[in-house]
Amino acid sequence: MKLAQRMSRLGTETAFEVLAKAQQLEAKGRHIIHLEIGEPDFDTPTNIVEAGKQALSDGFTSYNPSPGYDDLKESIAKDISKSRNISVKKENVIVTPGGKPIMFFIMLAMIESGDEVLYPNPGFPIYESMIKFCGGTAVPVRLGEENSFNLNIKEVETQISEKTKLLIVNSPNNPCGSVVDKKDLEALSKLAKENDITVLSDEIYSRFLYEGTHHSIASFPDMVDRTIILDGYSKTYAMTGWRIGYGIFPDNLVEPISRLVTNSVSCTASFTQRAAIEATEGPQEDSILMVEEFKKRRSIVVDGLNKIDGITCAIPKGAFYAFPNIEGTGIISSEFANRVLEEAGVAVLAGESFGVYGTGHIRISFANSTENLIQAIDRIRKFVESKT
Repeated sequence: MKLAQRMSRLGTETAFEVLAKAQQLEAKGRHIIHLEIGEPDFDTPTNIVEAGKQALSDGFTSYNPSPGYDDLKESIAKDISKSRNISVKKENVIVTPGGKPIMFFIMLAMIESGDEVLYPNPGFPIYESMIKFCGGTAVPVRLGEENSFNLNIKEVETQISEKTKLLIVNSPNNPCGSVVDKKDLEALSKLAKENDITVLSDEIYSRFLYEGTHHSIASFPDMVDRTIILDGYSKTYAMTGWRIGYGIFPDNLVEPISRLVTNSVSCTASFTQRAAIEATEGPQEDSILMVEEFKKRRSIVVDGLNKIDGITCAIPKGAFYAFPNIEGTGIISSEFANRVLEEAGVAVLAGESFGVYGTGHIRISFANSTENLIQAIDRIRKFVESKT
């Protein structure tokens, strides 16, 4: 059976590959500390679970409108209008099974052969994968360690061409934990308007900020009509397995994206949407406490890594990842990730999994218990000391 040529352009998400390898080691009796998966290690808040159960009991088990239930879309529109200080109507909200479909749908709808898409690098690997799969040219925007893993506006300006159709912004960033400041966002908004570029703003980690305030590029003048905001429930409410995300779209994209939903997944699970209403409108204490706990873990991980000879780690401002530089150990990052799993029982990801500019780093998710994080850092320290 011969696959279509485009399948050769489709990448993967290495975290799931490393998870599978780690689970194979566990099946052999090894104790593995999982720092590879970007998933909150908290249960979905009880009020949300109960809302989902009630929805099942109430018969929310059938198809629903492809863009989502109106009352959920209205709830999301109000929340985004308030948190981003913009005016959003429910008609501009499309609900999807997770956040990835938003990325895929917008590229399927907009990107053709020859079109260029600027995306953060190091960055979420699915950006590059989907750009290439849809026939576009992926143009990596370097997030330099010397700039706290932020983009350089002057460099971005030189990368824009007449073929540039889409710019992807991810703040807070996966894997670096960096946050694009308001001044740089404003500069990016001006470049987008001057060059007629649409922006996909991935704000899935918007609630995971450890200092400062979240800013959306959509909040700058005339940007609502050229920005797609991607957000969802997986991270903020520990609902990864519920599979529910959403996008805020300009008027002219609502109908074509809704058609793509109809043609692909039909709709998002009905009972999940009822639970999402409770998540949006109900108590927020659990989410707030979760972020506070992640902030404490951040200190444990960063401080511990910086005490290991050969490793330096910048302080992430958001998300729940650390992206330490391990070049000083003398071990290349791909080898480091493999060996620290096999020899020390700690699952991490090689920096190049997030793009060429991630080489020399590893990504550590601190979505694990304090006890496990302390033990993992100790295992990494002993591994490095034994090899240097």
